[in-house]
Amino acid sequence: MTTTDVPAAALPGVPDHADVIVVGAGITGLSTAIMLRDAGRRVIVLEQDVPGALASGRNTGKASLLQGTRLSTIRRHHPAALVRAYAQANRAGQDWLRRACERAGVGFREATAYSYAQSVDGLDAVDAEVRAGREAGLPVRRVRDVADDVPFPLAGAAALDEQLALDPAELMRGLAELFVASGGDLVTGIRVLGVRATDPVRVRTSAGVFTAGSVVIATGTPILDRGLYWAKASGVRSMLVSFELPSAGPAGSPGAGTGLPDGLYLSVDDPSRSIRSADWGGRTRLIIGGGDHPTGRADTAELLDEILDWTRAWWPDAGDPDHWAAQDYHSLNTVPFVGRMPRGRGRVWFGTGYGKWGLTNGVAAGIRISHEILGARRPDWARTIGTRLTRPADLANGAVAGIRTGVAAVQGWVGALRSPEAEIAPMPPEGAGGIARRGLRPVGISTVGGDTCEVSAVCPHLGGVLNWNAAESTWDCPLHASRFDHRGRRIEGPAVADLARADAAPLEVVLRAARSSATAERDAGVEEPAAVGGEAAPGPAATRGATTSG
Repeated sequence: MTTTDVPAAALPGVPDHADVIVVGAGITGLSTAIMLRDAGRRVIVLEQDVPGALASGRNTGKASLLQGTRLSTIRRHHPAALVRAYAQANRAGQDWLRRACERAGVGFREATAYSYAQSVDGLDAVDAEVRAGREAGLPVRRVRDVADDVPFPLAGAAALDEQLALDPAELMRGLAELFVASGGDLVTGIRVLGVRATDPVRVRTSAGVFTAGSVVIATGTPILDRGLYWAKASGVRSMLVSFELPSAGPAGSPGAGTGLPDGLYLSVDDPSRSIRSADWGGRTRLIIGGGDHPTGRADTAELLDEILDWTRAWWPDAGDPDHWAAQDYHSLNTVPFVGRMPRGRGRVWFGTGYGKWGLTNGVAAGIRISHEILGARRPDWARTIGTRLTRPADLANGAVAGIRTGVAAVQGWVGALRSPEAEIAPMPPEGAGGIARRGLRPVGISTVGGDTCEVSAVCPHLGGVLNWNAAESTWDCPLHASRFDHRGRRIEGPAVADLARADAAPLEVVLRAARSSATAERDAGVEEPAAVGGEAAPGPAATRGATTSG
């Protein structure tokens, strides 16, 4: 990825200045952008991929205020007022989502959410969540039986009615269209490489420099090192699997089939299981989630197999599955980090640490950020969350996370230096990848779709040695959760650069060889091709609204 330090005037019809630039077209970015457009601000959204390409469009689609053991976990470490503020923030996010879906024509349904115990050993956790939910002002019920005829073990549950179930990919499409229709500018296929908090703020990208009065970093984990939030929130991936059942009717209907639940289920004990039915892509599907693991530190193929085996034990007729995964970041003090970024001179905002509940927490972050940018009075819950104190348990969590990261760093380098030289390393079979070395330099070799690639196995963020993710065919960093595809292209995380291709010659060598080949062919009477070159990354694409000024 290349960059220039000149204005981004090469993008047709897109201004290079706005009141606010939002980096990232996920749930936080698009909700913030829509709120600011509704207030008349000129907004540009810059997105590396497409809207909702990562966690925002690839989750289970549960926008619930009952979130497993989230409330009771916060309550163990923080006062009741903070838990109440957290619940109010999520309610505000859920209410905004409901209205936005109606504006954008995105379908959703209301269902009962259950935090359930798989055995009697988990009932204490259920009871703790009921107490924390009621203390936070939510009408949480303790139930022994559920309305669905579920086949899996359920010893008891906390229940909360009228929670939202939706298709996250459809939601992101609708929000993107809503933003553009309001007059916003959405630019995809462009990577942000840095931000300077000058006046105006300068945003350096792969297509040049944009400027704005304010910038919102909405990239899952901040791509800027200010505040060191990659060390304060740990990256966690979850596996998701979708099955079609032979007897399934529309989700929530009497003909949905035996054991196809209408409710939204999340276990409070291990192994973690998220269960719901959904009408996605014109088909009713059973959606199972689980296999939570720190990014880059688990055997993902084994985790996927465990979920498949578990599902088929309780739904023997489940068809061939589709599988994917999503990554979110867990704040080490259990509450999201949102607000002005340190050393941003009051002009750079961010949000991270949603703990897998980004559909509501991400919108709540957008509500707070938009209020602050507009100079409006923040909601009471935002002030309570924003002034919370660091507790001893938060420091302990940070210390433990730091130790684990240090151990992962040492193990990665020790393993890499013990690996074989790349010249004698075995060729990986299809779908496999492994670490080798060239001298003291770790390299990753993988084969995907018949394409064998060798890339640097050192994360460009802070130098961690990458691990191969067999379930997704990616290189994942076990330190701070940056991820790259098998060719080395950056996917997500605090890293902003691609991995170097160890099997690619320098550009001038490639061009020299191409010219020599063309000359030889011309001398032999062969017509010279119009151009010689390698694979090109897709360029930026801009989608503009009907108006560009507030």
